[in-house]
Amino acid sequence: MRSFTVVRLWGIPIRVNLSLVVFLPVLAWLVGSGGQIALYASVIDRFAPQPVDVAALTVGWTPWLVGSLAALGLFAGVTVHELGHALVARRYGLHTESITLWIFGGLARFDRIPREWDREFWIALAGPATSVLVGVACAGLVQVVPGRFPVAVFVAGWLAVVNVTLALFNLLPAFPMDGGRVLRALLARNRPYGVATRIAASLGVTFALVFAVLGVLLFNPVLILVALFVYSAAKSEARVTVLDDLLDGLSVADVMDPVTTTLGPDDTVATLVTTMLSRHRLSVPVVDDTGVVGVVRLEDLRDLPRDAYETTRLDDLVVAEPPVRVDAAADAFETLVDLGQRGVDDALVESGGEVVGTVSQGSFFAAIEIQRELRRSV
Repeated sequence: MRSFTVVRLWGIPIRVNLSLVVFLPVLAWLVGSGGQIALYASVIDRFAPQPVDVAALTVGWTPWLVGSLAALGLFAGVTVHELGHALVARRYGLHTESITLWIFGGLARFDRIPREWDREFWIALAGPATSVLVGVACAGLVQVVPGRFPVAVFVAGWLAVVNVTLALFNLLPAFPMDGGRVLRALLARNRPYGVATRIAASLGVTFALVFAVLGVLLFNPVLILVALFVYSAAKSEARVTVLDDLLDGLSVADVMDPVTTTLGPDDTVATLVTTMLSRHRLSVPVVDDTGVVGVVRLEDLRDLPRDAYETTRLDDLVVAEPPVRVDAAADAFETLVDLGQRGVDDALVESGGEVVGTVSQGSFFAAIEIQRELRRSV
């Protein structure tokens, strides 16, 4: 679902996903309805200087006010949690590209994955530690807010309980939650990074199954949704990490296809098809006297009748939009991720301002397969 930037903190874009916009009213209703207020008030009474006035919190529109303030406060705490990750990551030279708030909490996206075990360890711990500090600060507010303001007392107490609870829940070794990342970091002390990820991801899948079973037995849909998230995220991140591991140390120049075949704007589609078949290429650069003017891809022929192949020139197919260009010295994995995020299947490779090749999704996956087979043979 779509996300949009609402504010920047320390230069980091804070983005809100539409799933959160939909979920916030639901969360406000869950907190303010039924017996939730009485349930949490009984917990808050254990550390509050005087009992919470439950009767005052359940009159008229007050439950909606309580629920709304609690929901907004929760995701303010989630933002602080992610900023904890981001600030420790900055200490290690990592740039936080964005923090996105969504239905399952928050996600800090870094410019690269920290592969050093100690860096990931402290970055992962920073989030739960920050949540505990937020919880302690909210518990401190409960001690100083006068009892005649029951809404403020309850919301501060609720945030104290929830932030500490979420910190502890986050520390479960269910990868890719923070506890799972801590586990991977510890495993990576004496194992290859990819192996540590596979072990942590397998444990994450196990936890997801446990969450799912408990969710069904307890008739708790939120726990079932958490199980689905942990399962899919663990599987996805494990795949990404394995790709990163297999492409480790390779540059774009190592995986690119050298430009040995180009066509001109006057060449026909029939010539293009012959070239694609003989060179096993899904795209071919088009070059004129000024250099590369574009790339014609197989998908560009989708709406062209076959009987027009002999008469259609390539300059009728080359889009005016300039082709994507990448540096030959760039990291292979980071380039693969970048092209995927931009929805680009292939790009021109440059070195010293000159086009020296092309790279496609197939180029990367061919290199991955070669690396996998080479490691099996060792």
